[in-house]
Amino acid sequence: MITETIKKQIVEALKAGDKLKLSTLKLLSSALYNAQIKKRKELSEGEELEIVRREAKMRRDAIEAYEKAGASERAEKEKKELVILQEYLPQELSDEELKKVVDEVVSSTRATNVKDMGKVIGAVLGKCKGQADGKKVSEMVRSKLS
Repeated sequence: MITETIKKQIVEALKAGDKLKLSTLKLLSSALYNAQIKKRKELSEGEELEIVRREAKMRRDAIEAYEKAGASERAEKEKKELVILQEYLPQELSDEELKKVVDEVVSSTRATNVKDMGKVIGAVLGKCKGQADGKKVSEMVRSKLS
């Protein structure tokens, strides 16, 4: 379980004096704990991964916003936090692998235009099981169907 691993790594980061990793892991641990309270039961590994993905997405969005605002120091901090969070996520598919999946789904669903984009994206994300970023999938599907 991810929660147990995080608890151990919080102790390690505390002993090592790694403030960035410690704060990132504490935020993640807090998000996992809050979700567990909300569900009123132990989280499954899939639910834990979903929370880690959500936290990583928040970091990506923050990086983008800070870069647009010209706050490069804050963007760098968010990038470092994102690297820490990515340790808990499964390896993402490469662009070539993702392109193959998109091509397969487009041909199997017989999608021909942008109106079919929603069902194609849903099928691709279902097939990839969290190994692909939704934004990247959306861009690939849009370019394929345009």
